[in-house]
Amino acid sequence: MQPPPPLPNYQAFEDANHLRYLAIAHYVMGGITGLVSCLPVMHVVMGGMIATGQFPMGPTTPGEPDFKMFGWLFVAMGSIFIIIGWTFAVLLILTGRWLSARKNHTFCFVMACLECASLPLGTVLGVFTILVISRPSVKALFLAGPSENKWTRE
Repeated sequence: MQPPPPLPNYQAFEDANHLRYLAIAHYVMGGITGLVSCLPVMHVVMGGMIATGQFPMGPTTPGEPDFKMFGWLFVAMGSIFIIIGWTFAVLLILTGRWLSARKNHTFCFVMACLECASLPLGTVLGVFTILVISRPSVKALFLAGPSENKWTRE
């Protein structure tokens, strides 16, 4: 008669669940960030209209300043904010992917720290991520990688 199989390690099961929930939350936060980052598109459009003269800015007399540079400033600033926001959204989604794959612990930690500046949801998610991935048992899961982790549904 064979002995019964060993009981599962409860802490490893909880750590795997916490990492899965954090990964899902990072996917959602990345999607929200990408969506909110689309808001400056209206500044780019309005700046383009000002720069090309399609947006009425009042009568132009020889003594008045030219508003075309103001329009190009709108286009440049809006484009910069869009690029920064989309980049952060992609990095958040990548963090979620790497949390679920148990890779790049340092990258996930740095992104969690950067996420804390995004009030209020990013702060909560960043703090929870820092608390979870700082546990020694979670660090061991990251060192073991996805092949050694038998408690996930991947």
